[in-house]
Amino acid sequence: MRSVFSPGPPLYPLIFPLTRPLMASSGTQVLDPPPTPDDSLCSSSPLQHQDAAQTEEDTSTAAFGVSPSPNGYFTGESRAERAWAHWIELGRPKFIVAPMVDNSELPFRMLCRKYGAEAAYTPMLHSRIFTENEKYRSQEFTTCKEDRPLFVQFCANDPDTLLEAAGRVQPHCDYVDINFGCPQRIARRGYYGAFLMDNLPLVKSLVEKLALNHIRVSCKIRIFPNLEDTISYAKMLEEAGCWVLAVHGRTRDEKDGKKFRADWKVIKAVREAVRIPVLANGNIRHMEDVHDCLDETGVEGVLSAETLLENPAVFAGYRTPEWVSPGGEEEMHRDGLLDQADLVVEYLKLCEEYPVPWRMIRSHVHKMLGEWFRVHPHVREDLNAQSKLTFEFLYDMVDRLKKLGGRIPLYLKDKGVAKS
Repeated sequence: MRSVFSPGPPLYPLIFPLTRPLMASSGTQVLDPPPTPDDSLCSSSPLQHQDAAQTEEDTSTAAFGVSPSPNGYFTGESRAERAWAHWIELGRPKFIVAPMVDNSELPFRMLCRKYGAEAAYTPMLHSRIFTENEKYRSQEFTTCKEDRPLFVQFCANDPDTLLEAAGRVQPHCDYVDINFGCPQRIARRGYYGAFLMDNLPLVKSLVEKLALNHIRVSCKIRIFPNLEDTISYAKMLEEAGCWVLAVHGRTRDEKDGKKFRADWKVIKAVREAVRIPVLANGNIRHMEDVHDCLDETGVEGVLSAETLLENPAVFAGYRTPEWVSPGGEEEMHRDGLLDQADLVVEYLKLCEEYPVPWRMIRSHVHKMLGEWFRVHPHVREDLNAQSKLTFEFLYDMVDRLKKLGGRIPLYLKDKGVAKS
């Protein structure tokens, strides 16, 4: 990585796979996607609510004694006060579903919310394709009135395109989030995510573009190898108009979460350096980790990604057997009378209510039933052999797993047993 203050490379077109996904339906037929983007939203058209949303925002701001400058931009303490006013109005959510490509879609968000999640991010959306392609909008972004607080995340490298995309979703969410944290190869090729860390003027322009146009903008970042660079980065984002900052405590090169521990000390330093709400991401396996992270960093909330994919009930206190340690710790936990097969059934019912592409459903089933498939690999092979999925097949598959035996429970901490 070059010095963070060196000039950045020129803009390149975003590269992101655009497919025509098959949408899940309650029957055995594969349905075409809804005819218009608004049909897939439980709330009404963004254009119908744009003026109302702005009026509500201005009224809320005035209630806290904060007035914008003549050009509509907030500076210094007024920006921080405005950010905190909105965060407090949302209830200061602590348990948050992280953005996951193809995995933090509406049915999964609603499942996590049932089990304790207090806010959620959408999957990363491609800003250019979102503005240009109606089918992409209707299939990749869906929400409903219960799906709040909500962060809608975009990858972008062009401020005008990002603004157009943000304007379409602002009335349906609480923040428009910019992905400055994706470390994957496709982000390097498309020139977005963590690879914009080499071009801070562009990063700043993306945030400023939204802030100057009355968009509540949040940012999700990774850290630099150098603490001072990370602090300068965070302060720059705050100055540019960021309302909420989520910090993944790993560098761009630390892609393997099992190999590299997130650095909570750096997250704490960022939280102490800025005046806006800060969220933490990294090292979350169960609720003890969540509480430890909150205590050690002082952040407002904690994001979870990989752990939720396996166990969407993490924020309700459930944990997989992997995190019930032998040698006495298991005596502090009991069968929570819930397992991942139960969660899959709940998820499938939500998918029938809120249709999503089958690729997302297939992915979640594999992740939630991974341990069950290790016990019964032939059932996984049957799933993989299905070129087209149906709900009937998936419900039958779950029943089959249960009849085969070897149930793997999720555990809850037994509050009646104290540590010795």
